[in-house]
Amino acid sequence: MGSYYQFCPVAKAMELLDERWTLLIVRELLAGSRHFNEVRRGVPRMSPTLLSKRLQQLVRAGVVERREIGTEVCYELTEPGRELRPVVEALAVWGTRWIGEMGDRDLDPRLLMWDMRRRIDHGAVPAARTVVRFRFPEAPAGSRDWWLVIHRDDADVCDFDPGHEVTVTVTAVLRSLVGVWRGDQSWTAALRSGDLRLDGPEPLRRRLPEWFLLMETAPVPRP
Repeated sequence: MGSYYQFCPVAKAMELLDERWTLLIVRELLAGSRHFNEVRRGVPRMSPTLLSKRLQQLVRAGVVERREIGTEVCYELTEPGRELRPVVEALAVWGTRWIGEMGDRDLDPRLLMWDMRRRIDHGAVPAARTVVRFRFPEAPAGSRDWWLVIHRDDADVCDFDPGHEVTVTVTAVLRSLVGVWRGDQSWTAALRSGDLRLDGPEPLRRRLPEWFLLMETAPVPRP
């Protein structure tokens, strides 16, 4: 890691935290990811090699603890790492309020599906296994079709047909659904615009927006 060669605490903190991807890894660990592949799904455009390097740096800095439980390797934030929560949350609020522009390359269906998977209101979803298929016709080949398989207490994201009966199909312009997820527009507005379409039994179509809690920053007021 490079040094600013300043005694300022901000400079010393940023010597660790402004390394590319580092704070996003902390974000994923704060969101509940514990295994390497879980963290990687939250930073899908980061190479596994670089992710491993950044995790090692965070371990050496005392921000993350690497634990071996049987054959599993887990990563957990230490006390200094957990103290970064209000920093990350403040950055998220600031970014929502003041950095609203999204380029086409920012629209990643892999990250959207992973984020939706961990913001499910399981109490609102039908008790039986629920499968929501997402279709993004304009997305690049290989990332157009996704399946979210929701169980009572967990959910899986699949980029291949898992073979279960689909409960509701969501066909969307990716930018529009990302906008809904961020709180930039409502489900109703996206449906009325035609950028979003739901197919399935009417009672389930009506309830689907209640199954997802949206991003934590969705309620943040915009200027």
